[in-house]
Amino acid sequence: MKSSNRVPIGRREFIRRSGLVGAVATGSAGCHGAGEQAEELRTSQTVSTAIPPAFELDEISIASLAAAMASGERTAESITAAYLDRIAQLDRRGPSLCSLIETNPDALDIAGELDRERENGRVRSPLHGVPIVLKDNIDTADRMATTAGSLALSGSTPSRDATVARRLRDAGAVLLGKSNLSEWANFRSTRSSSGWSARGGQCRNPYVLDRNPCGSSSGSGVSVSANLVTVAIGTETDGSIVCPSSANGIVGIKPTVGLVSRAGIIPISASQDTAGPMARTMRDAVLVLGAVAGPDPDDGLTLSGPQESSLRDGFASFLDEEGLNGARIGIPRNAAGFDARVEGLMDDAIALMEERGATIIRRVDLRPSAALRRAEAEVMYYEFKAGLNAYLLSHQGAPIKSLADLIDFNETHAAEEMPYFGQERLVEAQRRGPLSDERYLEARLTARRLAGEQGIDRLMDADKLDAIVAPTGGPAWVTDLVNGDHFGGSSATFAAVAGYPNISVPAGFVHGLPVGLSFFGRAWSEPTLIRIAYAFEQAAAHRRPPTFLPTVDFTE
Repeated sequence: MKSSNRVPIGRREFIRRSGLVGAVATGSAGCHGAGEQAEELRTSQTVSTAIPPAFELDEISIASLAAAMASGERTAESITAAYLDRIAQLDRRGPSLCSLIETNPDALDIAGELDRERENGRVRSPLHGVPIVLKDNIDTADRMATTAGSLALSGSTPSRDATVARRLRDAGAVLLGKSNLSEWANFRSTRSSSGWSARGGQCRNPYVLDRNPCGSSSGSGVSVSANLVTVAIGTETDGSIVCPSSANGIVGIKPTVGLVSRAGIIPISASQDTAGPMARTMRDAVLVLGAVAGPDPDDGLTLSGPQESSLRDGFASFLDEEGLNGARIGIPRNAAGFDARVEGLMDDAIALMEERGATIIRRVDLRPSAALRRAEAEVMYYEFKAGLNAYLLSHQGAPIKSLADLIDFNETHAAEEMPYFGQERLVEAQRRGPLSDERYLEARLTARRLAGEQGIDRLMDADKLDAIVAPTGGPAWVTDLVNGDHFGGSSATFAAVAGYPNISVPAGFVHGLPVGLSFFGRAWSEPTLIRIAYAFEQAAAHRRPPTFLPTVDFTE
């Protein structure tokens, strides 16, 4: 069907020539040079403190975009162009969110081709023509680089898509760009600033610009929250989907490890890594999860779990507004360093869940031990070295070929790569031996036992729980390039180390800063968690668009 909203050739060329497509290729930070951005953060100033004008696609859902394209009111090309304009206004200028490292120079052409398919009667999936952003550690075989935010991989263009990227293309999504992240998915320094990368600069929280967006999927969370894109893909090893979802007021789904293929994603830990959707609503996140989930011969873990269709493409059937009714939910209280304001939001959430028919089991014992944290760290050091070396060797165009090369590159380019913090984790990982080391094997068994069998599984068995619920994290902290992150609590570790699913949903605000609520449970329990988390989301309705304030308004 023809539409008056098809982008004219003249506008398309204007967008290309003005640099909105493919903006920020390689080299310095995505929005600012390191020194300029550091001074801005130090003085709590931003390029612009004005609230951006209303946007025609604000808070729009996948279903609404699909309906508009089906009716001819909009086209994929006009939607893509509108988001590119929005990126230029808010990410490159204005608040300078620095959430995207680069945009896809072929995005408008891809959207136009998808429009032609629709006109000819072919609609691939609910994602047909919907723009989506990928974290910059996910391979795409196109004119975008895949670098994990590092200058060491500038210009690295993989020869094939990651499985996640390929499945999204097959579903008809428009790969709009690569999102900024904590460099190397935050596995570089012990005092890093979440959301900072040498290529992308320091990503900002769109609610309060001097606050941190959390990481490592910082740009994915910010771009979705600020309505720069419809949905995004993040990755998580421990908290990297759910924390930026919480801090940026959106939904994030960290699937069971093995539900979504990791093939073609720059690794940290083969035991814990996974990709997952980040969206403004549970419904949109679930639609994206259905598109990317499923077995993949290139990732053996995806072949070992349940293969029924409900765990591949039927997730939307579990979106039940009455999903809290009859659910048994365990609450680990005061177990992760949350302050009284976050506990107050938790009390409100508990009251709402009880009102909607849930049975609440209070004060379950789920506190990460020192032994669990030590074992997790040891596993990550070993697996990062082995995984990164294998990834780099498999990419013929990668400028570096090993972790040792990366460490050397950072030392040689310290002014650009390490102006604020170092690479202690990389150096520590390089000291580790092969995965056959007894030290590694023992740590892996210990980590999985403490988090899974003696952690989540034990509690769920003892109290016959359907889910465990806790605050995802505290409100966002002031970005600190000197001392690094200041987390206000986290509940991510048990699900992360066990490889189990975790869903974060908006749960309220502290002085205008979002706080999320996490729903986690056994391996492969996505249907149950989706049902419960969706029911909470619908009842609570805490999502609201960001305000782009320069600093916290303590009157709120």
